[in-house]
Amino acid sequence: MRPFGIRALALVCGLAAVQSVSAEPATGSDFLDRYAATRGFRSGTPASIAIPRDANEVLFLRSGARDRVQSLWSFDPLTGSERELLTGAQLLGGADETLSPEERARRERLRMTARGLSSFELSKDGRRLLLPYSGRLFVAERPSYRVREVGAGGTAGVAADGAHLSPDGTQLSLVRAGELRVLDLASGAERSIAKPESAGVTYGLAEFVAQEEMDRFDGYWWSPDSKWLAVQRSDDAGVERLRIMDPSNPTKAPEENPYPRPGSRNVDVRLAIYPAAGGAPVWVQWDREAFPYLCRVRWPEAGPLTIYVMDRRQQQASLLSVDPATGQTTPLLGERDAAWINLPAGAPEWLADGRSMLWISEHDDTGPALDLQLPDATSRRLTPPGLRVRALLAVDAARATAYVSASDEPSETHVWAVDLKKPWKARRVDASAPVRGLESAVFSPTCALRVRTVTPEQGATRWRVEGADGKLLGELRSVAEDAGIEPVVEWTNIGPDSLRAFIVRPRDFQPGRRYPVIDWAYAGPHSQRVVRSNRRYLLEQWLADQGFIVVTVDGRGTPGRGRTFERAIRGDFIGPALADHTRALKSLCARYPEMDAGRVGAFGWSFGGYYAAQAVLHAPETYRASVAGAPVVDWRDYDTFYTERYVGVPPQDSAAYARSSVLAKAATLARPLLVIHGTADDNVYFVHSLKLADALNKANRAWEFLPLPGQTHVVSAPEQVR
Repeated sequence: MRPFGIRALALVCGLAAVQSVSAEPATGSDFLDRYAATRGFRSGTPASIAIPRDANEVLFLRSGARDRVQSLWSFDPLTGSERELLTGAQLLGGADETLSPEERARRERLRMTARGLSSFELSKDGRRLLLPYSGRLFVAERPSYRVREVGAGGTAGVAADGAHLSPDGTQLSLVRAGELRVLDLASGAERSIAKPESAGVTYGLAEFVAQEEMDRFDGYWWSPDSKWLAVQRSDDAGVERLRIMDPSNPTKAPEENPYPRPGSRNVDVRLAIYPAAGGAPVWVQWDREAFPYLCRVRWPEAGPLTIYVMDRRQQQASLLSVDPATGQTTPLLGERDAAWINLPAGAPEWLADGRSMLWISEHDDTGPALDLQLPDATSRRLTPPGLRVRALLAVDAARATAYVSASDEPSETHVWAVDLKKPWKARRVDASAPVRGLESAVFSPTCALRVRTVTPEQGATRWRVEGADGKLLGELRSVAEDAGIEPVVEWTNIGPDSLRAFIVRPRDFQPGRRYPVIDWAYAGPHSQRVVRSNRRYLLEQWLADQGFIVVTVDGRGTPGRGRTFERAIRGDFIGPALADHTRALKSLCARYPEMDAGRVGAFGWSFGGYYAAQAVLHAPETYRASVAGAPVVDWRDYDTFYTERYVGVPPQDSAAYARSSVLAKAATLARPLLVIHGTADDNVYFVHSLKLADALNKANRAWEFLPLPGQTHVVSAPEQVR
């Protein structure tokens, strides 16, 4: 953290003349080194949890506390024992792992910094396991876990996110160099399904905005009987190319990626049905001119092939059923929103009758809600008003129960069981012993077994292995290094809008002393900084222990508060956020005399970096210094799907882009500003900070710039993180 942490402190301390801090901070001088070496103390925790249909074990990935190299583990719910099943070194026979550019990009989209085994896939019947690793494909048989490589000698260039087992477990589909192929696991015979007709065309891969913004990583889908494949065709002809070069190695050729910027051409996406045995496709027909975004595809065991498509402005969407024989589509439901439509997580989910399905809708400010869509085209709201559904997790058909991630308090998320037969009947699965904090869960296909991840308000996360009745059968073990810090966090509500905020004070807090304040902000949509888990604020506590009070607020635009609250930012990225943060800071400083309103600084990364840069430009009377990490400077240079959802589509909405740009007031900078940016960032490209540098230099403004050579949006190198 040293580049952005210590430099940030230097800026704020230099301006505010803070009392000097001790040479040995309360948290120990090696904390930042340990934080970097352990990936924020996340190394050694269970990840990528999956439960086979037979529910006789839990599979997961885990690394050592510091080595970052993940391997495959198994937990036995009957005995409570665990064992290591497979390592990357075993798969490669001791050879080193190599990452293709495609795999590096996939991990960047997933914000993944671990090495070793990064993913695995269970066959539907649970008999086989697919492990893509180092550009090669391996299949393990359960329960022996005997491993063999498949497609040996011909898997070079395989996209790790483009390999899947067929539902019957007898075939393996893969994407190589943009071509979709199917391999018969018994004979090893491989055949081409869909081959690119020209450069820029790929089959079976999700395009950039689908991965980065839609949370959709699949580019094809097997039919339940394993006889057909619904395949995405992507054509990036005419899409702008952005290039990343390594300034520290000018002999290296730049990396080029198609990157659609607002108002420019998107990747052209189509969908076709191909026979798995090979043959001519049937093209799916929908109004692609009106609805160019393919957001969701589901091919359920019961119910039709279903697609969810959306218009360019993301204000209209349509859920369609598809006839695989003809490609014709039939509307199931339509949605409209004057601001934007949020993509449902985990929906649609067809029920066993094949005629009813579960959907997530935003009826009003009391949602989003889980709805039951009935065969007669009517719907029934299942969750009560005020319980805001974040995602549909699983459906237990035998018990007529759906499990959702939901919240009735914005700073908390819990697992709720929803009765499919009785509207508005929902209960927390931990109702007998409720705990404040954050929860998520992974279920076996029949919901007979689950792993519920519980992150309490105070203390460490637990991975509880539970039966369908909630009985504790054991826990997945974490071997993560202890941070040695227990953050002291105060959560509070502010003002008539009851904005959620947190406060982190020094652990050696001295009553009567006034402390400088740092607003550690994100301030952007679809993300929350204020959550009921003190372990989320380890860095904040370390920073507070240097002699600061660290705060932030979740203002308008953040989720969990209803439609009106979230959509208040439409057309203006900075106005509402700035108003909420400055108002909250004023209120907090008035409420707590230890907070010095004359010594407030801002820090943030990504959207938070954007906010931090804007803070000292628009509100210098509040913010005395700022540190902006990887800031979006001009929203015309960010991607289409994210930006146009909130700011609009240029040139029609050019005024909103001008209003939201950091460049609009860059020439007025009068406070200390430090900008940090990775030169290889392919999310918020380095050009953003270069544009800001140009504007500030031309205006003869004083500022500081820290480029991180070779680093992406996720700064993963320990020597840089420190």
